[in-house]
Amino acid sequence: MTKPHPHKPAPKPKPNAKTFGINALSIGAAAIGLGGALLAVFLRSKANPAEHAAPDLALDTPRPGATDRAPDAFRPDPTAVPTKAERESLRPATGPAPSFAADRGSTLG
Repeated sequence: MTKPHPHKPAPKPKPNAKTFGINALSIGAAAIGLGGALLAVFLRSKANPAEHAAPDLALDTPRPGATDRAPDAFRPDPTAVPTKAERESLRPATGPAPSFAADRGSTLG
């Protein structure tokens, strides 16, 4: 057995190409994940100019109970006669129910 020369350092082992590739992929995946998280935080922190505070939905506002009624402007008139279009829109649907298993060549409608 030969001893290494005292002034010569021992040769370093070469990195394995497979290990290098796995390390590079894991570092790349971590960088993509971190970038996605930072982008999500950035986009969430931007306030939408179309949104506004809803004071009636705040936690400290009183909640309506079973005995509370809607304001007069929002109550329907029970004596009003429905128009022909309203009556037609409230009519129940009649006829066969639509099916996903229609025969070939037939039309639904």
